[in-house]
Amino acid sequence: MTNTYDAIVVGGGHNGLVAAAYLAKAGARTVVLEAREKTGGATDTSTPFPDHPDVKVTTLSYVMSLMPPTIIRDLRMKELGYVVYPYDGVYAPQPGGGGIRSSEGKEGSQYESYARYSKRDADAIEPYGEWLQRSADILGPMLMQIPPQVGSTQLGDLIDQVRFILRFRKGMNARQAADITKLFTMSAADLLDEWFESDAVKGLLSCDGIIGTWAGPEEPGTAYVLMHHSVGDVGDGKLSSWGFPKGGMGAVPEILQRSAESFGAEIRCHTPVERMLVENGKVRGVVSASGEEFRATTVVTAVHPKIAFLRHLDARDLPDDFVRDIENWKTRSGTVKINVGLERMPAWRDDPDGTDPDIAGASIQIAPGVRYLERAFEEARDGRGSTAAFSETSIPSYYDHTLAPEGMHVMSMFTQWVPHTWADEPDAAGLEAYADRVIDAHEEFMPGLKDAMIGRQVLGPHEMQEGWGLIGGNIFHGELSPNQLLHMRTAPGFADFRTPIKGLYQASSATHGGGGVTGIPGYQVVRQIVKDRGLKKSGRT
Repeated sequence: MTNTYDAIVVGGGHNGLVAAAYLAKAGARTVVLEAREKTGGATDTSTPFPDHPDVKVTTLSYVMSLMPPTIIRDLRMKELGYVVYPYDGVYAPQPGGGGIRSSEGKEGSQYESYARYSKRDADAIEPYGEWLQRSADILGPMLMQIPPQVGSTQLGDLIDQVRFILRFRKGMNARQAADITKLFTMSAADLLDEWFESDAVKGLLSCDGIIGTWAGPEEPGTAYVLMHHSVGDVGDGKLSSWGFPKGGMGAVPEILQRSAESFGAEIRCHTPVERMLVENGKVRGVVSASGEEFRATTVVTAVHPKIAFLRHLDARDLPDDFVRDIENWKTRSGTVKINVGLERMPAWRDDPDGTDPDIAGASIQIAPGVRYLERAFEEARDGRGSTAAFSETSIPSYYDHTLAPEGMHVMSMFTQWVPHTWADEPDAAGLEAYADRVIDAHEEFMPGLKDAMIGRQVLGPHEMQEGWGLIGGNIFHGELSPNQLLHMRTAPGFADFRTPIKGLYQASSATHGGGGVTGIPGYQVVRQIVKDRGLKKSGRT
């Protein structure tokens, strides 16, 4: 059977759905081919506890921040039910007792909390935030721009390079250029050393530099990752304003799917793609694993680049240097996601009455110091699951009561590190022992946690790779290291969402603007398709 469309989207993750919605909105007869039983990919809500089917967890990705208001508005997401519960503050429990509690403003809990560890650091936290904001104001908008072809001497590419630079000249001077250079080259630890003295404060602030990253806070380049996670907006313009979508992260692709279908897109689940059809350097469609053929002269691949270019395509259809770039694409990870169901809210060592929203409603960071975090990474790099792991923990049901019955809760633990080699060589016993240690660490400041648990779900690099196509277990489809950013993402010469094959475009999280649930690659790829006049509309709906 042959199916003919104007555009085919391979992969029904959030970026693929955004691309499909924009394509269909532009009038193209569009189909999304998704291998799994539902869309969303790592942006997922699931019910992993058989005895409690009404308890829902955010399976892998667990928080919203970086999706631009433009996409939310264009795709009518709010009209279709998109609601985000923003949370303020961080709680960083310290060994033995006490912790840092962060909230907005110098007055009150934030200043007093930092001052207990260092008055100098308490005085510095506001200027540091302002400094970071200035850089974010310049670098953040770059996520919504298509990178130029750096190094190309073609006239059009030279013009694009100049335009790209001029677009961001506002606010730029020698000092700001130096600050941005620091963000791209320094470690998070070295950067924070310039601002703070307390190890507890630096440990907490360095967390944004290591999330989902195969690097400890002392590794060069983690300062950029820190900044990347500090660009955030859930509609109110706040720096690093994070939030939980109502219904869990899986609600986001459900809304995007409804949006795409409202514009006329067709969604086909249980339809894994086996290979691309290429004729004379041009894409002509795809063939599914069942042998079904789908024809179109425009194809968008939104799956991991190692799957898209090394499995779905014959290497003979691609330039040798491009194949080498994809083969060398770094996609390591030592992340383990632990989801826990709770029959009740546990007690809190630092909040016996359980009434402080700056604790139960915060982002809970187990990160008591920079060396603590670096040792955790070094253990994994040496081939062992960390004995004292980092965790970013949240209780989304504190805000979203649709996730569990009244009185019950769910807890999300995004933890690091185990060896990245576990993606291909899993160690089931080692993974469970690692999870036990993470739970033990939480029990120290949440007495009674274990007694309140009704079940846990443990997903390591192997489970992420095999279950969701996250090669190496990397949630970003590729490390956010300086050598894999801007014009280098995903390969030199192809950061503009095009590929070496005419009509084939890429929009995975490995492309520019990806890394987090942003939807930016799906938005940008359609802009390029329209620019190339590659959108041939059949007029059929």
